[in-house]
Amino acid sequence: MRWLSFLRDGSETFGYVVGDAASGEGVVDAGAGSDFASLREAIAADALTDLPAQCGASADVALADVVYLPTITDPAKIMCVGLNYKAHQEETGRGGEGYPTIFVRFADAQMGHNAPMVRPLESTSLDFEGEIALIVGKAGRRIKPAQAREHIAGFAIYNDGSVRDYQRQTSQFTPGKNFASTGGFGPWMMTLDEIGDLDAMEITTRLNGEVMQNATSNLLVHGFEEILEYCSTFVELKPGDVIVTGTPGGVGAARTPPVFMDDGDLIEVEVKPIGTLSNPVVAEAVS
Repeated sequence: MRWLSFLRDGSETFGYVVGDAASGEGVVDAGAGSDFASLREAIAADALTDLPAQCGASADVALADVVYLPTITDPAKIMCVGLNYKAHQEETGRGGEGYPTIFVRFADAQMGHNAPMVRPLESTSLDFEGEIALIVGKAGRRIKPAQAREHIAGFAIYNDGSVRDYQRQTSQFTPGKNFASTGGFGPWMMTLDEIGDLDAMEITTRLNGEVMQNATSNLLVHGFEEILEYCSTFVELKPGDVIVTGTPGGVGAARTPPVFMDDGDLIEVEVKPIGTLSNPVVAEAVS
């Protein structure tokens, strides 16, 4: 199924997609039909299997009318894996240490599908990074690869928008990865049963319709199971935690000349079979 967080009548809620493209897709408001305040809470209660039977298949809002929020609005942790495709290691001249490169994002730096990605006043170097986001379904510490799938609720799409000059001021990535409204997350989480082969997901990033990045998930240097094992070694993973698994080669900063995003651009990240995350780019207004 496809699960999403969205606004309804000005309030945050969550639900799942029903219908099809031919008959018209809609969203059931599972937040209104349950005691759970967020998708994270429903995942933590292991309720995603039961909620559709409880809430039914009659849409409360048309999918076309949904105001999307980040798929998980209140994650306890957002961990990002850097330099996790060989082509990206080669274009940056970094990585290859044998362990995943981990940095963090904060939830309030994110925005949902269709919401503006903001180029901050301080920089003209806002770059795109299309990625696959893993959403933790079951808590775990020191997770073994053989049990990794049991700890995955599903996958979504991420655009790890990076303010490159701030990212490169020191060896630490955090400042350049946490400007407001630079982390696109959505449009929904797709559960494993619909995704099928986790090694066959295809990621494509398009800037104003032009393909900038393309790769398949089997090209990850550190695969999903290894990432879960590594991250759960130093921290207990909790339901709703988000792990952003890395971007392919083709980022704007590595191009000659560099290609950065600016006001009026449209950035899209498609992951087959999940869907497409789309965000218009705007320049931050001077207050």
